[in-house]
Amino acid sequence: MLHRPLIVAAALAAVLGTAAPASAKIVEVGRTDAAPACPDNPCLAVSRTTGYQVKVGDERGAFVVPEDGKIVAWSIALGKPTAEQTSYFNKNLGGAPAARLTVLRQGKTLYSRVVTQSPVQQLTPYLGQTVQFPLGRALNVKKGYVIALTVPTWAPALTQLLTDHSSWRASRGRGKCNDTGTQTAQMTLKDVAQYRCLYKARLTYSATLITRPVPNPDASGG
Repeated sequence: MLHRPLIVAAALAAVLGTAAPASAKIVEVGRTDAAPACPDNPCLAVSRTTGYQVKVGDERGAFVVPEDGKIVAWSIALGKPTAEQTSYFNKNLGGAPAARLTVLRQGKTLYSRVVTQSPVQQLTPYLGQTVQFPLGRALNVKKGYVIALTVPTWAPALTQLLTDHSSWRASRGRGKCNDTGTQTAQMTLKDVAQYRCLYKARLTYSATLITRPVPNPDASGG
Protein backbone atom coordinates (compact mmCIF):
# COMPACT_ATOMS: atom_id res chain seq x y z
CA MET A 1 0.00 0.00 0.00
CA LEU A 2 1.37 3.42 -0.91
CA HIS A 3 1.99 5.98 1.80
CA ARG A 4 -0.76 8.62 1.59
CA PRO A 5 0.97 11.49 3.49
CA LEU A 6 4.00 11.37 1.19
CA ILE A 7 1.82 11.37 -1.93
CA VAL A 8 -0.32 14.24 -0.72
CA ALA A 9 2.71 16.28 0.37
CA ALA A 10 4.31 15.85 -3.04
CA ALA A 11 1.04 16.67 -4.78
CA LEU A 12 0.64 19.84 -2.73
CA ALA A 13 4.11 20.98 -3.70
CA ALA A 14 3.43 20.31 -7.38
CA VAL A 15 -0.07 21.75 -7.53
CA LEU A 16 0.14 24.73 -5.22
CA GLY A 17 3.68 25.84 -5.92
CA THR A 18 4.51 28.73 -3.62
CA ALA A 19 0.95 29.28 -2.39
CA ALA A 20 0.38 28.87 1.33
CA PRO A 21 -0.79 25.26 1.94
CA ALA A 22 -3.27 26.45 4.56
CA SER A 23 -5.25 28.23 1.87
CA ALA A 24 -6.26 24.94 0.22
CA LYS A 25 -7.90 21.81 1.58
CA ILE A 26 -7.23 18.12 1.05
CA VAL A 27 -10.53 16.25 0.71
CA GLU A 28 -11.17 12.56 0.15
CA VAL A 29 -14.12 12.25 -2.23
CA GLY A 30 -15.68 8.82 -1.89
CA ARG A 31 -15.25 5.95 0.57
CA THR A 32 -13.12 2.80 0.78
CA ASP A 33 -14.26 1.72 4.24
CA ALA A 34 -16.51 -1.18 3.20
CA ALA A 35 -15.42 -4.81 2.81
CA PRO A 36 -15.37 -6.07 -0.80
CA ALA A 37 -17.32 -9.28 -1.40
CA CYS A 38 -14.46 -11.48 -2.63
CA PRO A 39 -13.41 -14.12 -1.74
CA ASP A 40 -16.78 -14.78 -0.06
CA ASN A 41 -19.47 -16.68 -1.89
CA PRO A 42 -20.83 -15.09 -3.98
CA CYS A 43 -17.65 -13.30 -5.02
CA LEU A 44 -19.05 -10.13 -6.62
CA ALA A 45 -17.02 -7.86 -8.89
CA VAL A 46 -17.63 -4.71 -10.92
CA SER A 47 -17.59 -5.83 -14.54
CA ARG A 48 -17.11 -3.99 -17.84
CA THR A 49 -18.85 -0.76 -16.89
CA THR A 50 -18.48 2.68 -15.36
CA GLY A 51 -20.21 3.17 -12.03
CA TYR A 52 -20.67 5.80 -9.36
CA GLN A 53 -22.03 5.61 -5.83
CA VAL A 54 -25.36 7.39 -5.35
CA LYS A 55 -25.87 6.78 -1.64
CA VAL A 56 -23.82 5.40 1.26
CA GLY A 57 -26.53 4.37 3.67
CA ASP A 58 -28.75 7.45 3.75
CA GLU A 59 -25.91 9.81 2.84
CA ARG A 60 -25.95 11.39 -0.61
CA GLY A 61 -23.15 13.31 -2.25
CA ALA A 62 -20.13 11.46 -0.82
CA PHE A 63 -18.83 10.95 -4.37
CA VAL A 64 -19.61 14.48 -5.61
CA VAL A 65 -16.78 17.03 -5.88
CA PRO A 66 -17.48 19.66 -3.15
CA GLU A 67 -15.22 22.43 -4.53
CA ASP A 68 -13.18 23.28 -7.62
CA GLY A 69 -9.69 21.82 -7.54
CA LYS A 70 -7.44 19.01 -8.73
CA ILE A 71 -7.57 15.24 -8.20
CA VAL A 72 -4.00 14.15 -7.38
CA ALA A 73 -4.53 10.47 -6.48
CA TRP A 74 -7.21 7.83 -6.27
CA SER A 75 -7.72 4.78 -4.06
CA ILE A 76 -9.48 1.45 -4.38
CA ALA A 77 -10.20 -1.26 -1.80
CA LEU A 78 -9.82 -4.66 -3.46
CA GLY A 79 -11.02 -8.06 -2.39
CA LYS A 80 -8.79 -11.07 -2.85
CA PRO A 81 -10.55 -13.68 -4.99
CA THR A 82 -9.39 -17.28 -4.88
CA ALA A 83 -7.36 -18.65 -7.78
CA GLU A 84 -10.50 -20.32 -9.11
CA GLN A 85 -12.56 -17.13 -8.87
CA THR A 86 -9.81 -15.09 -10.52
CA SER A 87 -9.51 -17.58 -13.38
CA TYR A 88 -13.27 -17.44 -13.96
CA PHE A 89 -13.36 -13.64 -14.10
CA ASN A 90 -10.27 -13.41 -16.31
CA LYS A 91 -11.74 -15.90 -18.76
CA ASN A 92 -15.22 -14.42 -18.94
CA LEU A 93 -14.69 -10.67 -18.52
CA GLY A 94 -11.94 -9.81 -20.95
CA GLY A 95 -8.75 -10.39 -19.02
CA ALA A 96 -6.96 -9.39 -15.82
CA PRO A 97 -8.56 -6.93 -13.36
CA ALA A 98 -8.06 -3.26 -14.23
CA ALA A 99 -9.68 0.09 -13.44
CA ARG A 100 -9.35 3.85 -13.84
CA LEU A 101 -10.89 6.89 -12.20
CA THR A 102 -13.44 8.79 -14.30
CA VAL A 103 -14.88 12.26 -13.71
CA LEU A 104 -18.44 12.79 -14.93
CA ARG A 105 -20.58 15.84 -15.61
CA GLN A 106 -24.19 14.84 -15.08
CA GLY A 107 -27.00 15.89 -17.36
CA LYS A 108 -30.71 15.22 -17.56
CA THR A 109 -32.51 11.85 -17.44
CA LEU A 110 -29.48 10.04 -15.94
CA TYR A 111 -27.09 10.88 -18.78
CA SER A 112 -23.46 11.66 -17.88
CA ARG A 113 -20.50 12.86 -19.96
CA VAL A 114 -16.85 11.95 -19.34
CA VAL A 115 -14.86 15.09 -18.44
CA THR A 116 -11.48 13.55 -17.64
CA GLN A 117 -9.94 10.22 -16.64
CA SER A 118 -6.87 8.75 -15.00
CA PRO A 119 -4.72 6.15 -16.77
CA VAL A 120 -5.87 2.53 -16.51
CA GLN A 121 -4.25 0.67 -13.62
CA GLN A 122 -3.62 -3.07 -13.60
CA LEU A 123 -4.90 -4.42 -10.28
CA THR A 124 -3.56 -7.98 -10.04
CA PRO A 125 -0.51 -7.03 -7.91
CA TYR A 126 -2.75 -5.29 -5.35
CA LEU A 127 -5.57 -7.79 -4.78
CA GLY A 128 -6.48 -7.91 -1.09
CA GLN A 129 -5.18 -4.37 -0.46
CA THR A 130 -6.51 -0.85 -0.23
CA VAL A 131 -4.13 0.85 -2.64
CA GLN A 132 -3.63 4.48 -3.59
CA PHE A 133 -2.41 5.48 -7.06
CA PRO A 134 -0.77 8.91 -7.40
CA LEU A 135 -1.45 10.71 -10.67
CA GLY A 136 1.42 12.00 -12.79
CA ARG A 137 -0.99 14.58 -14.21
CA ALA A 138 -3.57 16.01 -11.84
CA LEU A 139 -7.19 16.02 -13.05
CA ASN A 140 -8.96 19.39 -13.05
CA VAL A 141 -12.43 19.16 -11.53
CA LYS A 142 -15.27 21.52 -10.73
CA LYS A 143 -17.78 21.58 -7.92
CA GLY A 144 -20.67 19.23 -8.70
CA TYR A 145 -18.74 16.79 -10.89
CA VAL A 146 -19.16 13.13 -9.95
CA ILE A 147 -16.26 10.78 -9.25
CA ALA A 148 -16.82 7.40 -10.91
CA LEU A 149 -14.95 4.12 -11.35
CA THR A 150 -14.40 2.72 -14.83
CA VAL A 151 -13.68 -1.01 -15.13
CA PRO A 152 -12.90 -2.26 -18.65
CA THR A 153 -12.56 -5.87 -17.46
CA TRP A 154 -13.39 -6.59 -13.82
CA ALA A 155 -12.43 -5.42 -10.35
CA PRO A 156 -13.24 -6.95 -6.92
CA ALA A 157 -14.24 -3.53 -5.58
CA LEU A 158 -17.88 -4.26 -4.76
CA THR A 159 -19.61 -5.27 -1.55
CA GLN A 160 -22.28 -7.87 -1.10
CA LEU A 161 -25.86 -6.66 -1.55
CA LEU A 162 -26.88 -4.31 1.27
CA THR A 163 -30.12 -3.33 3.00
CA ASP A 164 -28.93 0.01 4.44
CA HIS A 165 -30.16 2.07 1.43
CA SER A 166 -26.70 2.18 -0.18
CA SER A 167 -26.87 2.17 -4.00
CA TRP A 168 -24.72 2.75 -7.09
CA ARG A 169 -25.46 3.30 -10.76
CA ALA A 170 -23.84 1.71 -13.81
CA SER A 171 -23.59 2.97 -17.40
CA ARG A 172 -26.03 0.37 -18.69
CA GLY A 173 -29.24 0.99 -20.59
CA ARG A 174 -32.84 0.20 -19.74
CA GLY A 175 -33.45 -3.52 -19.54
CA LYS A 176 -29.70 -4.32 -19.45
CA CYS A 177 -29.13 -4.34 -15.70
CA ASN A 178 -28.64 -8.09 -15.52
CA ASP A 179 -26.27 -8.11 -18.49
CA THR A 180 -22.98 -7.64 -16.64
CA GLY A 181 -20.78 -9.13 -19.37
CA THR A 182 -21.42 -6.71 -22.23
CA GLN A 183 -18.87 -3.89 -22.45
CA THR A 184 -20.39 -0.56 -21.34
CA ALA A 185 -17.35 1.09 -19.71
CA GLN A 186 -16.86 4.74 -20.66
CA MET A 187 -13.28 4.81 -21.93
CA THR A 188 -13.07 8.01 -24.01
CA LEU A 189 -13.31 11.72 -23.24
CA LYS A 190 -16.68 13.38 -23.93
CA ASP A 191 -18.37 9.98 -24.17
CA VAL A 192 -22.01 10.12 -23.02
CA ALA A 193 -23.90 7.24 -21.43
CA GLN A 194 -27.16 6.79 -19.60
CA TYR A 195 -26.98 5.32 -16.10
CA ARG A 196 -30.25 3.43 -15.95
CA CYS A 197 -29.18 0.59 -13.65
CA LEU A 198 -29.27 0.95 -9.87
CA TYR A 199 -27.73 -1.69 -7.58
CA LYS A 200 -28.02 -1.97 -3.79
CA ALA A 201 -24.37 -2.29 -2.85
CA ARG A 202 -21.23 -0.18 -2.44
CA LEU A 203 -18.32 0.47 -4.74
CA THR A 204 -15.07 0.79 -2.79
CA TYR A 205 -13.05 3.65 -4.27
CA SER A 206 -12.22 7.31 -3.61
CA ALA A 207 -10.27 10.26 -5.00
CA THR A 208 -7.92 12.72 -3.28
CA LEU A 209 -8.90 16.31 -4.06
CA ILE A 210 -6.83 19.41 -3.42
CA THR A 211 -9.12 22.41 -3.56
CA ARG A 212 -8.11 25.67 -5.16
CA PRO A 213 -6.21 27.99 -2.81
CA VAL A 214 -8.08 31.08 -1.69
CA PRO A 215 -6.09 34.35 -2.12
CA ASN A 216 -5.82 36.80 0.74
CA PRO A 217 -8.34 39.68 0.65
CA ASP A 218 -7.00 42.80 -1.04
CA ALA A 219 -5.74 44.93 1.81
CA SER A 220 -4.38 47.75 -0.32
CA GLY A 221 -7.47 49.88 0.29
CA GLY A 222 -8.05 50.54 -3.38
